[in-house]
Amino acid sequence: MRSLFQRKQIADLIHDTEASGGLKRALGTGDLVMLSIGAVIGAGIFSTLGTAAAGETLPSGEVIRYGAGPALVLSFLLLGAVCALAALCYAELASMIPQAGSAYAYSYATLGELVAWIIGWDLILEYAVGNVAVAIAWAGYFNSLISPWVHIPDWLTHGYYNVHASSDPAIRALLDTAPRVLGIPVLVNLPAFLIVMAITWLLVIGVKESTRVNNIMVVVKLLVLAIFIGVGAMHVNPANYTPFAPNGFPGIHQAAAIVFFAYIGFDAISTAAEETVNPQRTMPRGILIGLAVCTLIYVIVGAVATGLIPYQQLKSSDPLAHAFEVAGLTQFSWIISLGAVVSMAAVLLVFQYGQPRIFYAMARDGLLPPWAAKLHPKYRTPHVTTLATGVMVAVGSLVADDAATYDLTNIGTLSAFMLVCLGVPVLRILDPNRPRPFKVPFVWPVSLAGAGACLFVMQGLPSHAWVRFGVWLAIGLALYFAYGYRHSVLRNGGPPVNLDNPNPPGTRA
Repeated sequence: MRSLFQRKQIADLIHDTEASGGLKRALGTGDLVMLSIGAVIGAGIFSTLGTAAAGETLPSGEVIRYGAGPALVLSFLLLGAVCALAALCYAELASMIPQAGSAYAYSYATLGELVAWIIGWDLILEYAVGNVAVAIAWAGYFNSLISPWVHIPDWLTHGYYNVHASSDPAIRALLDTAPRVLGIPVLVNLPAFLIVMAITWLLVIGVKESTRVNNIMVVVKLLVLAIFIGVGAMHVNPANYTPFAPNGFPGIHQAAAIVFFAYIGFDAISTAAEETVNPQRTMPRGILIGLAVCTLIYVIVGAVATGLIPYQQLKSSDPLAHAFEVAGLTQFSWIISLGAVVSMAAVLLVFQYGQPRIFYAMARDGLLPPWAAKLHPKYRTPHVTTLATGVMVAVGSLVADDAATYDLTNIGTLSAFMLVCLGVPVLRILDPNRPRPFKVPFVWPVSLAGAGACLFVMQGLPSHAWVRFGVWLAIGLALYFAYGYRHSVLRNGGPPVNLDNPNPPGTRA
């Protein structure tokens, strides 16, 4: 059992990075902040805001989850505080371990190999599985945007499982009316598939090229949100803020669990540590500044949206555009749809950027097959894992139901955040003399509060999310013991770390 929790020395992590040739360092603080905005402001704010405000109910009237109402701004502030605690822990570890593996690499150095594998497996939920939902949401906005000029047949814009899970009779009718091959209805989301493959190609040719495209998309999305805030603020009706918190703190809590999807991605820039110039200084700045900017934007957008129309009417797949339509501002609603298309494309890009680098780091440690650690000879990008991730997400978005992935993505990401928070004080004990370019202030209360806050938000998720998460972990553990345990570089090549004395004489500190 002790061998399952061997730690990989930080010096070995850095040595492995240098020995493999590493990724190309090309990013600065501005690039990281733009990546953070690109990842965070997207499907969450453009899709889940309405559900968080209005809640979820069954046709029978039974409440599944309470909404926050106008107190949605408090849900955003609550999540901003939770993520800020996690971000401080990320910043300390990212400055110490400038490697592509993000939370996976941090856990390997603090909590051991088995926990690192679990974190890496959880991060698939954040990046790959989450991106399936983002791609499907992007396709919905894209179809709405072009519908006045181009009509794509419905059987090419709805995946099979999306149709099967729908309660809309018109959509379910596609099961009978769609073309068939060998008796099986052909129901695929072609736009979602194509956007994922286009972004995958962009990521293969280089990180700097990808960040340039991301920067353009971030500017567009910020301009669109500025229009929403500026125009919407002039039509706010103060009466819509009453009652402010119709469901009390339970509504604020459960809304925070729903809208947490809007915050997923601020940690994605930590996967860029190996491609960042002067990461010891740049990574903490990029993480913390990006999170602060996004939280401020969310609070302002939430305040305007819930003041523009009654919060019950925000329940829509496109709540911001819908708010303008209900308020009679239809001349601006297409701009919001355009902003959503651009925003979600940016999220797709950053998440598709992050997942291959997690696979790359895991393969370099022997926990995944060696082919996953290959770099493109010209572009110095992990092209094999980028292509593999692209195909996996593209195929998933071709047929999947996005609603089934949101809660699973949230719980997987929150569990990763919680373990990162716990890793910081552990490393302070095990390796107290290690240079820390950035240090978490008041480390014990901050890190323990961060872990507890993540667990608290997780408790706001429905029971089925916990069941699916348990199944996901079971599959991950089975894969680890089937392959990773036997092929681990640390176990087979390097000396195990003595947990009672992490830096014994004769070993590298």
